[in-house]
Amino acid sequence: MSSKRKLTPKEEARLAQVRENFQKRKEITSGLSQIKNKIGVYSGKGGVGKTTVAVNLACSLASIGKSVGIFDVDIDCPNVANILHLSEGPTQDEKDGKFYPSSRFDIKVMTMSFFHENEEEATIWRGPMITNAINQLLQMTHWGEMEYLIVDMPPGTSDGPLTVMQTLSLDGFVIVTAPQNVSKLDAIRSINMIKKLNQNIIGVVENFSGPVFGTGAGKEISEQFRIPLLGSVSLNAEHNQGAKPASMTSKTVKDEFKNIVLEVINNIKD
Repeated sequence: MSSKRKLTPKEEARLAQVRENFQKRKEITSGLSQIKNKIGVYSGKGGVGKTTVAVNLACSLASIGKSVGIFDVDIDCPNVANILHLSEGPTQDEKDGKFYPSSRFDIKVMTMSFFHENEEEATIWRGPMITNAINQLLQMTHWGEMEYLIVDMPPGTSDGPLTVMQTLSLDGFVIVTAPQNVSKLDAIRSINMIKKLNQNIIGVVENFSGPVFGTGAGKEISEQFRIPLLGSVSLNAEHNQGAKPASMTSKTVKDEFKNIVLEVINNIKD
C-alpha cells in the first residue's frame, strides 16, 4: 500500500497561500453580501473630477431615499473624506476586528485617509503594497445592508483598479471624462480595460463641461462605444464653496446630478 507523498516546504507554502487567499475572498464576499448594487466611478487619469462625481452621486442617491455608502479605494490620493468634511473615522469591533464605516449626510464612508496621521502625507507604495491595502480594507470593512455602494476607483489601468475589478464584483462602472481630447483618450483607455475584463459599463459622465474647456467628449465616447451618456456636470465655482458637496447646496449642481442618478438607476443591470 503506497503512502501519501509528503509535500515539499515550497508546496506547503503555496498551499497555505491558496488557503489564505480563499479565506480573504470569503470574508470580502460576506462583507459585501448585503449590498444590492456596487458601482465603480472610474477614469483613466486623475484630475478629471472623479471623486467629486462619486461623492455627489452618493449624495444625490441619499437625497432620494436610497441607502448608500461610498468606498474610497484611491490609495495614493484619497479625497472623499475631505470633500465630505468628515474627520471621524470608523469604529472597530473589539472581538472580530471589523471596521464599521462612519457616516456623513446619511452616507456610510470608508477611506484610506482615515488611517493617515496627516492628510498631506504621501503614500509611496509599490503595486503589491497597494493591492494588499485594498484587500485589507475590503476584508475588514462591515457595510451591512445597503442599496448602493459607490466605489471611488483608483485612476489608471494598473494594479489598483485591477485589484478592485477582480475582487469586488462590481455591477457596473460610471466613466468620468473631461471635455479635453487628452482626458477623452484616457477615458477610452479605461473603457477598454473594463471591456477586456468583461465587466459592465453603465455610462459616461462629462465633467467640467462648458465654455472654458468645451463640451462633447462625453457624447463622442457614448457614440463610439454605444454606451449611455448619463449627463454633464458644468464647471461651477459652487463646487468649492461651503461645508457640503455642491449637489446639496446648489440648485444647478443638484439638478445635474439628479438627472445623472436617474440615468444610473435606469441603466444599471439588476
